[in-house]
Amino acid sequence: MIRFILLQNRQGKTRLAKYYVPLEESEKHKVEYEVHRLVVNRDPKFTNFVEFRTHKVIYRRYAGLFFSMCVDITDNELAYLECIHLFVEILDHFFSNVCELDLVFNFNKVYLILDEFILAGELQETSKKAIIERMGELEKQE
Repeated sequence: MIRFILLQNRQGKTRLAKYYVPLEESEKHKVEYEVHRLVVNRDPKFTNFVEFRTHKVIYRRYAGLFFSMCVDITDNELAYLECIHLFVEILDHFFSNVCELDLVFNFNKVYLILDEFILAGELQETSKKAIIERMGELEKQE
């Protein structure tokens, strides 16, 4: 199960945070700070999986953004690494070459894409085509 998803820039500003487990607001800030310190200081030669408390953080860096997922210790790391890449591909398609400002100014659409992709901490849809079609239908309704 996915515990949370974070999108953070190199300076540690959180651009997107989605929690699938209940946490206090102060605990959320603490977690975001710890995860950022954990991933930003790692050598690029190391793997993209790191233990975090009693879970695992799977992360990937795209340009100036770190996409991080915290999952159960027994979950498949490569599957979630592929999920991060698929999420970035969908964002890239939807915003045509996505950048950090797209995430900031269109956060509602980014959360909508994420909700089509992941529901209650579990992967729901792995087809890029299906997600993009659903997003197109939602765009027509606006």
